[in-house]
Amino acid sequence: MKIVVETKQIKKAYGTKGNIFQVLHGIDLTVHEGEFVGIMGPSGSGKTTLLNILATIDQPSSGDVVIDGESILKMDEEQLSTFRRNKLGFIFQDYNLLDTLTVKENILLPLALAKMKVEELERRVEQIADKFGICPILDKYPYQISGGQKQRTAAARSIVANPSLILADEPTGALDSRSATDLLESLKEMNMKDKATILMVTHDAFAASYCTRVMFIKDGRIFTELVKGDISRREFFRKILDVLNVLGGSVSDVVRYH
Repeated sequence: MKIVVETKQIKKAYGTKGNIFQVLHGIDLTVHEGEFVGIMGPSGSGKTTLLNILATIDQPSSGDVVIDGESILKMDEEQLSTFRRNKLGFIFQDYNLLDTLTVKENILLPLALAKMKVEELERRVEQIADKFGICPILDKYPYQISGGQKQRTAAARSIVANPSLILADEPTGALDSRSATDLLESLKEMNMKDKATILMVTHDAFAASYCTRVMFIKDGRIFTELVKGDISRREFFRKILDVLNVLGGSVSDVVRYH
């Protein structure tokens, strides 16, 4: 099976000599095509730092990061910009939509520089909007739609360019339980039917239960991982809670779903 993400001994430290704070202590991570991987851990564990490195927003102090067969640490800014546009899709907690553009225009944004025919652009947007149930709001602006609709718009935008990897940073963090469930169901369907490769950082056991595998980070190191396999999502949810209890992670958010 094709490897989409491979990190080798990723370390990250901040500060200067005599006052160095080590965030990541040699992370080895492999994600195969078609996996839906969750990354969990207590606040300050390094999970967001790891995501930022994979997103090419930050650079590790040492180690290597290979995405879709390319070492991103050997690229200059121009190459990274092209790589980001062609290979990565992003879903952020705060949506990152442009208020001056319609939902449709926001979804099309990653294709702004692509030399595609208008008919192909229209077809792709319609297809993706249908997948996320947002066809009726394509002509509305972000300020006219709900938080759940904004996040589904952001998710649609993340896949419009057929990226090799979708990176999601707490995508359900600002959503109510119904909107969160709708988004997670859409991501799960996208993963299962389209074989989309998704890496999601979350503190929420309910969200993580939609993944096929969950990695737990503690103090900048991989603590353990859970593979869902053939068990039910509810049973997987309970297993995730058990690990979080051992880790000392907060499970307070899960009550809003049950």
